[in-house]
Amino acid sequence: MWLPDLQGSALPTYLALVEAIAGAIGKGELKPGERLPPQRRLAWALGINPSTVMQAYREAARRHLVSGEVGRGTYVLADSHEASLFHLKQPRLPADGIDLSTNVPVHDGGSDDLSRTLQRLIADGRLDALQAYAPAELEQRGRVAVSQLLQLRGVHTPPSQVALCAGAQQGVSAALLALCEAGDPVLAEAFTAPGIKAAARQLRLPLHGVAMDERGILPQDLDRQVRATGARGLVLTPCLQNPTGSSMDGERRQRIAELIERHGLWLIEDDVYGALGEQAPLSAAVPARSLLVSSLSKTVAPGLRLGFMQGPQALLKRIDPQGHATSWAVSPLCLALACEWIEDGTAARKLAWQREELQQRWRLAARVLGPRMPTGREVAPHLWLHAPHSAELVLACRAAGVEVVPAEVFAVGAAQASAIRISLAAARSRAELKQALERIAEAWPL
Repeated sequence: MWLPDLQGSALPTYLALVEAIAGAIGKGELKPGERLPPQRRLAWALGINPSTVMQAYREAARRHLVSGEVGRGTYVLADSHEASLFHLKQPRLPADGIDLSTNVPVHDGGSDDLSRTLQRLIADGRLDALQAYAPAELEQRGRVAVSQLLQLRGVHTPPSQVALCAGAQQGVSAALLALCEAGDPVLAEAFTAPGIKAAARQLRLPLHGVAMDERGILPQDLDRQVRATGARGLVLTPCLQNPTGSSMDGERRQRIAELIERHGLWLIEDDVYGALGEQAPLSAAVPARSLLVSSLSKTVAPGLRLGFMQGPQALLKRIDPQGHATSWAVSPLCLALACEWIEDGTAARKLAWQREELQQRWRLAARVLGPRMPTGREVAPHLWLHAPHSAELVLACRAAGVEVVPAEVFAVGAAQASAIRISLAAARSRAELKQALERIAEAWPL
């Protein structure tokens, strides 16, 4: 029977039990579909009141960690820990609550780009046709447009080395499905995006975390992990990594590229934040053994569901031989809008606006948070703040009406860190962000 250790926690007993459940799920001690101990049996084993366990199970269910069924018991949900990030929403916040839990681009409320582009499509008589399946010429136009967009990242590639998909998450999942068999070990950063954890779990791919520092994964630990696990797949976010915000410098990129070549690894590079940073993709250093996956969701508009994969034609063919698994999932309307914005410069302009806005928000955070801010980092859309007693800090922020995310949501395996992630871009305005940061600073006295 799973039995948590609640000793030493300053939290109320029921919340300490909820955090223990969350931690056990993150470490893999409690697996999807596994049944939690019956409430009375766990209460007896821990020497606490059954009503306390009942309260904890209810809170865990509200956080989407578990699901209780009358007569069957309480079970860990298949998407529990990763999905919990997307359930930190307004129903749990007071009326003046501010959600800084989810990474989205800053919304430019004063822009009329979408309405102008739609009006142009209507005026040209092209909108009605976008109700049908995307014709081959529109897909080819999309590949050409993406090829043009990638030049902003210093990647010069022909359209034949580009495949379209409905978002970066779909691209990463499709690549893992093609390159790995169920049970194959896969490597990722020790703290990685919830979507990567969820994809590996869904595909039954054991995920192993590679230790990190402020410049990304450590070469010596990557070498050790490859030898220990026999992994052939590596999923990384080398530029503005989620959640840590780290970016590989030239020396680190070279060392990691050498290890990829030496061990014959397949690199799946999640580059959704890359256009916001200064570094070129790591995949450019190992073009024959890598797949660059990105989208417009984190840099232009989250609702513009266009993702893309760039890599060797043979690898793209392996991922989607008939083109049905990825490109057919792309909305023709989204594809047409994306092509218009890339071709007329709107996407580049919105990206430049996004980068400038994030610069302003980063400076604002530095003023409000002071020494709590990380140093020596590129401006990222999110902050990774090391804080003692981070679990208590998350609860204190929530009590103050601000949602942030604890490190355990991003942890791979037994990786541990006392840290929280704050999305600077999620606030609707700088004024709202300032208010939220001031509440965090008040909840986290130095």
